[in-house]
Amino acid sequence: MHYPALIKAQSLILAGDIVGAESALVAMADEEGDHALVAALDTFPAKDLLAVIREYDSSKESVINLLVTPQQFARAVVIEKQYKDLTHTHLRGMINSVIFREDHDPVEFLRTIGELDGGCDALADYLLEHWTRVESFVRTGTFDTMEDDGSLLSEANMIAAVYTKPRVDLDEIIDHDWQEFSWLLRAECPDILIEVLTILRARFKAYNAEQEGEHEGEDDELGPDHDHSRDTHGKGEGTKKRAADSDEESAI
Repeated sequence: MHYPALIKAQSLILAGDIVGAESALVAMADEEGDHALVAALDTFPAKDLLAVIREYDSSKESVINLLVTPQQFARAVVIEKQYKDLTHTHLRGMINSVIFREDHDPVEFLRTIGELDGGCDALADYLLEHWTRVESFVRTGTFDTMEDDGSLLSEANMIAAVYTKPRVDLDEIIDHDWQEFSWLLRAECPDILIEVLTILRARFKAYNAEQEGEHEGEDDELGPDHDHSRDTHGKGEGTKKRAADSDEESAI
């Protein structure tokens, strides 16, 4: 099907005018109806849809973010890593703005993303900054930091814990952000949460192995008496967080 508005939007995206591209799509919805835009977006390249929705501005409502379907959104989310944004700020912003929109089921979006090839990696990117807290949530059933002792469950115990009921109710932690996101994954998509945590744990393990390799190289230069504990003293959880960052850069 031929959609002149899509051709115009693609040209504007190519020229770097994302605001203009979004305006062209909104104009189509205004002139032909929301259903026409939803149908048109099925033929819109995922990379172009991503270019529009990743520039989400929380100060205004986006018609595109309100209308995009779970399938359309999932196809865009899995290629967001091509932007090589190691902070994943845009990823978190656009996911929050779309899956937590009013009168829609966020679980449908989470399930659709998680079942798409590369989707669990995108969900892992979303939780990157808070992954140790998510591990604690799985272990304790709550987001109370007072119960977080930094320990990690074995793989078997982690899997078993994911399938138990959280101690905290959803209405206690609704934030339209990572806590609600994590709660919904555990309660409604435990299989996907297990895969996401497995990915994050693998990244942490790979980071540790990389650091150990660097220390071995330093030993050759610094000599056997060098104390590496001084190099890492005080890093604590920040070291764990950098684990996924290191793997992210190599995976893109």
